[in-house]
Amino acid sequence: MLNTNETHDPTLRSWVASANGPQTDFPLQNLPYAVFRRAGATEAWRIGVAIGDQVLDLTHALCVDGLPELKDPELQNACRQSTLNALMTLGQPAWHALRLALSRALRAGAPAAAVLADALVPQSAVEYALPAQIGDYTDFYTSIHHATHVGALFRPDNPLLPNYKWVPIGYHGRASSIGISGQQFARPLGQTLPAGAATPELGPARRMDYELELGVFIGKGNAAGQRIALDRADEHVFGLCLLNDWSARDIQAWEYQPLGPFLAKNFATTISPWVVTLEALAPFRQPWARAVDDPQPLPYLDSPAHRDAGAIGIALEVAICTPQMRQAGLPPQRLGQSQFAQSYWSIAQMVAHHTINGCNLQAGDLLGSGTQSGPLAHEAGSLLELTHGGKQPMTLANGETRTFLQDGDEVILRGRCAADGAVSIGFGLCSGTLLPALD
Repeated sequence: MLNTNETHDPTLRSWVASANGPQTDFPLQNLPYAVFRRAGATEAWRIGVAIGDQVLDLTHALCVDGLPELKDPELQNACRQSTLNALMTLGQPAWHALRLALSRALRAGAPAAAVLADALVPQSAVEYALPAQIGDYTDFYTSIHHATHVGALFRPDNPLLPNYKWVPIGYHGRASSIGISGQQFARPLGQTLPAGAATPELGPARRMDYELELGVFIGKGNAAGQRIALDRADEHVFGLCLLNDWSARDIQAWEYQPLGPFLAKNFATTISPWVVTLEALAPFRQPWARAVDDPQPLPYLDSPAHRDAGAIGIALEVAICTPQMRQAGLPPQRLGQSQFAQSYWSIAQMVAHHTINGCNLQAGDLLGSGTQSGPLAHEAGSLLELTHGGKQPMTLANGETRTFLQDGDEVILRGRCAADGAVSIGFGLCSGTLLPALD
């Protein structure tokens, strides 16, 4: 497990003033990565680092020798690429070296401030691309509360299937339809079986939903046939982002048996642009535990080190902004909030299980955590749970009601970490908007 080091020192301040405010997602102790360019420009995409309300252009920083501690030519070259894949491939020692060099160059009083000031671009003036070329995408089902709530809607007498407490369940999703925050997509078409009907029909999905999730970017991969041990998983995880795995619940209900999700899930998945590194999350590690009366994990999914610090404390929330709210100038309304530390299966367990059969993960592969819900009603991570399968519409503060999403609805995800003795860090925003179905 990663330990804290000088880059996490809560007394550190940056010469970038906006990084020192208590509400910023991006203090000096965070330093997440994204791929960006100036909004509306035709310039090449490049890697940036978030610091306060600014983006540090890594290519520019290297050109002006603003990171003097970064001597490795291979690492420098990886920082000049248009995606994070080359950096991801280099592994943990290189990731740490870059983070340390950035931290020292951006600290208050750093000599590099004089040349790095021109390498900053306001976040309000940029646009983002996917941070990596995503070869494969696997979505897990790690929240036992979500699994139980959804199972109870369809199997009241047996909501949780017997394999859930033994195996991290997942399905392989569609990488080509993953989009960056701000993604807009049309309401999908598909087959559904209306209530009481004997024959399905083709048409726009009526039960559109969001899923509040985290995304996990794989860094250094493993060769085919090799396995990643639980206690080595951190060496292969580059960082985390927010993820919304949009779902067409009526299409899903008709198609998912016997082989699982297909058209109900593959039309759009939205991720946040900033990838928060696993090293930045070290101060927020927590013990991982399994209830004593539950089955304990098989040996390949368990270890003393994992029990000590296998969970990560990340507070998640989801909000909605409807067309009517935007027109009235109203802020988004929070719908749910949850804690990732309550997840039944951890990131390391997802990685270890994914490779136990010899599956080769590659740099840039993305794992989804599955919908993150807590045990209480306000901790639901989907409308399916909040409205009890659409049977109990909820009323928004402006008087509108929702059972499922309507055209024009924007869904916004946030994530933030806090712990005693540590500077709070965040993930930025992950937003996406549902548009009307295409003709």
